[in-house]
Amino acid sequence: MTFDEYQADVLRTTRSELSEKEALCLAALGAAGEAGEVADLVKKFAFHDHPLDKAKFRKELGDVLWYLSYGAALVGSTLEEIAVLNVEKRKARYPNGFDPARSLNREGA
Repeated sequence: MTFDEYQADVLRTTRSELSEKEALCLAALGAAGEAGEVADLVKKFAFHDHPLDKAKFRKELGDVLWYLSYGAALVGSTLEEIAVLNVEKRKARYPNGFDPARSLNREGA
């Protein structure tokens, strides 16, 4: 499956009656909520001595991806476009790979 195919399937399962504001809120709050579920699994693994349920971890990452894909579509972008923009941003920020000094003293976005 490609990201374009995935994004088309995401759009198949969205709520079409939402206003632009509501849809953007759903995408942003949904992504944050699902990312919180991912973080909670890691917290329980790291600090509560729970075993890491990798199957559940993958499912929660999939939920994050759904909301990210939906948000990208709402602003007229594909996931591929978002990925390319992120690569370009990181290459500008860290042209030779991650550098803690550049991380502390970075300029711009």
